[in-house]
Amino acid sequence: MQKTLSIIKPDGVQKKLIGTILNRFEKNGFKIVNLKYLSLTNDQAGEFYNMHKEMSFYADLVKFMTSGPCVPFVIEGENAILRVRELMGATNPSEADKGTIRADFAESIDKNIIHGSDSQESAEREILFFFG
Repeated sequence: MQKTLSIIKPDGVQKKLIGTILNRFEKNGFKIVNLKYLSLTNDQAGEFYNMHKEMSFYADLVKFMTSGPCVPFVIEGENAILRVRELMGATNPSEADKGTIRADFAESIDKNIIHGSDSQESAEREILFFFG
């Protein structure tokens, strides 16, 4: 069993998609093992996305992630990192496969509803960041 982190971003919370998104993971055999409802500070969002600090989208990403509450949660399941990313769909919702979370609910590449760890190393770091 593998654990990974996902975050329902402020746009997903605002659209009242928390239950819908969690249900998709559970229907696909995943177990939600930890969950929080919180608002990130600028410092927290900046630290979490620090690896993107030199990218042109960094400031907008931090601003977006602090624009409202979000829901970070830990998902457990077989091959969870890859399978969660498949269920989320491509970062750009216009490129996401039909039936994925982003294809169904996201507005744009910037407001794409959900985050998911992209590697074992990222999952471990991100779980530690939110859940100690």
